[in-house]
Amino acid sequence: RFPTHFSLLCPPSASGARLPAMLPAFRGSAIALRRSEVGPARRWLRQDCRSMGAAVSGNFWKHLEGEVSAMKEAGTYKVERVITSPQASMVTVQNGKGPVLNFCSNNYLGLSSHPALVEAGQKALTSHGFGLSSVRFICGTQDIHKDLEAAISKFHGTEDTILFPSCFDANAGIFEAVLGPEDAVISDSLNHASIIDGIRLCKAQRYRYNHMDMAHLEEQLKDCVEKGTRHRMIVTDGVFSMDGDIAPLKEICDLAQKYDAQVFVDECHATGLLGKTGRGTPELCGVEARVDIINSTLGKALGGATGGYTTGPKALIEVLRNKARPYLFSNTLAPAVAGASLEVFRMIGESSDLVEKLLSNVKQFRTQMAAAGFTLSGHDDCPIVPVMLGDARLASELSDEMLSRGVYVVGFSFPVVPKGKARIRVQLSADHTPAQVQSCIDAFIEVGKAKGVIA
Repeated sequence: RFPTHFSLLCPPSASGARLPAMLPAFRGSAIALRRSEVGPARRWLRQDCRSMGAAVSGNFWKHLEGEVSAMKEAGTYKVERVITSPQASMVTVQNGKGPVLNFCSNNYLGLSSHPALVEAGQKALTSHGFGLSSVRFICGTQDIHKDLEAAISKFHGTEDTILFPSCFDANAGIFEAVLGPEDAVISDSLNHASIIDGIRLCKAQRYRYNHMDMAHLEEQLKDCVEKGTRHRMIVTDGVFSMDGDIAPLKEICDLAQKYDAQVFVDECHATGLLGKTGRGTPELCGVEARVDIINSTLGKALGGATGGYTTGPKALIEVLRNKARPYLFSNTLAPAVAGASLEVFRMIGESSDLVEKLLSNVKQFRTQMAAAGFTLSGHDDCPIVPVMLGDARLASELSDEMLSRGVYVVGFSFPVVPKGKARIRVQLSADHTPAQVQSCIDAFIEVGKAKGVIA
């Protein structure tokens, strides 16, 4: 059966007539086709649908090609340089002339290729296998996963910990699992994209306060209380990865206490490297016992592989094990990563030498770059040092010039950072020697003068 307007769609038959003209009968508003006529009709419709689909699909790909062209024209197109060596302070780049100094990785403690971690990973690979082929609650929990969760809890001084495939997953899973429509979440305006996406997934009332603006945060908290919200959660990055800012956790905790709110901190760019013993921004700010929830990663300072976690009160972790969707529906952390990560927590729990060396490198770089006339962003103790340039194309060109001088840094522009706020983000590591840091500074000064960034 076909609609009566089928005659307008059908092509002529072999005899020159349209298919409906050959039909013997009508039944209501439909056309009855003889068996001999059904085949040609179906073939014609199938061919026509294919051509229509191809046209629509073609428009879609042309649209995407236009977006790519626009990004290239604006200088915001991201090009991935291919590294052909292990992650370290010196790396080799595909088609490069030789090793280059690496000042753009999250390898803050220089552990990404540390022999002790490689050995620990190999041992776990031998003893526990390559993977689990399962989520945690079915048959994906091994003893080393529980050992790692216990080691993380001990490091942070918390009751319990739950592992995730990444901290992006940890942030995606927590808010939906613990907050409802009666609750409120109050988030810093420059929080990481994973926090923003996680909050979007939950049904809580959403508030946003201006970046590190405590007066505005208090206004939002007052509004939450006046509206009768059940629970309130203040959400902030510990270190803001694009700006090098460190959240004012003492003031945040004071406001949380005043307005009966919980404090959540994403510590991805702080765990292992900030604070006297590397316990992150809560230690740096003297509020270790006042931060309720910490989300962090194994993929930056703590070896740089993959994996994330939430650590905090036992009741919270039990809820997440039963309700956090990225945990329930994602494969468990690979045994080799778990084994190597256990070695990381053993190392940083025994010594703070790497933290001290990193801070020395940070002081050297920030002091000399500021004296040379560069505009820097961020906290004085932060190993993330944005060199502010403003123009996206200038940031891209300057990073290329730096690479030609043997220094690997990356320019960031919109949409990663706001328009007009393009920068080169320099990241210091404990693996850098003072001489390597000086080479980076000297290259910046040479290129900065050539490009008119500094006098």
